[in-house]
Amino acid sequence: MKVNFGMWRQAVTIMPRIEDEEWRGLDFVSRWLVSTRFAAIVLTVIAALLAGLLAFRVANFNPLIWAIFALSLVFAHATNNILNDLVDFKRGVDRDNYFRDQYGPQPLERGFKTAKQQFWYAAANGFLALAGGAVLVLHRGGMTLPFMAAGAIFVLFYTFPLKYFALGEISLLIVYGPLMIGGGYYLLTGGWDWNVVIASLPFGLGVSATLFGKHIDKIDMDREAHVHTLPVVIGEVPARVVTVVMIVLQFLITAYLVFIGYFTVVMAIVLVTLPDFFKSVLPMYRRPRPKERPDWYPADRWPLWYVGSVFRFTRRFGSWYVFAILLDTLIRLLYMKA
Repeated sequence: MKVNFGMWRQAVTIMPRIEDEEWRGLDFVSRWLVSTRFAAIVLTVIAALLAGLLAFRVANFNPLIWAIFALSLVFAHATNNILNDLVDFKRGVDRDNYFRDQYGPQPLERGFKTAKQQFWYAAANGFLALAGGAVLVLHRGGMTLPFMAAGAIFVLFYTFPLKYFALGEISLLIVYGPLMIGGGYYLLTGGWDWNVVIASLPFGLGVSATLFGKHIDKIDMDREAHVHTLPVVIGEVPARVVTVVMIVLQFLITAYLVFIGYFTVVMAIVLVTLPDFFKSVLPMYRRPRPKERPDWYPADRWPLWYVGSVFRFTRRFGSWYVFAILLDTLIRLLYMKA
């Protein structure tokens, strides 16, 4: 089967729409990227980069251990996405769900796989995540196993019951903040630093805001399916306000870390994302979602409305945040040598 590098690039940047015939012609890697919604897993890669950079600032950096850590996170996230599709399929949540199809084809609803195949697909990815985790536990010991156990709980129980009882958004903030970045820092350095935990929050808030956007978009369908996401519980307007507040906090927390001296002023580079916030995110969240697609809105994004803008912003902010920390780290290393 011919390797489809074009699909690899597409699946890393967006959630591609594919039909049965195209799926049958995909190579193994392309199928994995599509099935796991790798465009979202890129956020996990960014979290692993942040943990590595923050650790590199203070300790001898082991590239091999970091690579195992990053790959373990990727396979854990893949496992979660695969299980998410399996559980929602079994519960009938994704049946005729036109929202779900906008952020990647549902392999089970489309008939790309059977439920049994999906289960073993999840098991294989989970095994790889656990194997990497076992290596990390043997390497570091200490609190590594509890961190790993907490991650496994979120992977296994995010879809049900956490997502169904208004805990999904909070779970993502914990996972993409203190757990991935703070825990990754501990794994790589052997120490715990509360400033690292605070430094993890700007990125974690962005990921949680993205999930808020997705759940606001499908608030009516979730309510009908008795999926009590946080937007369903608090209502659409408060959920839109909370999303905007979380994005604002990303900038404020970064400024606080500069103020206390943990970061240098080079972190101000993240302000290049402010125009995106004011032009793309804020206008969307200030008004209700229209009943019909506006002529100016891309047809391939509809019926998604809120999630698209905040997802693109989160990836952009996260990328600039990583770049800023990289520059901050280089400046500190040069200063120390001088």
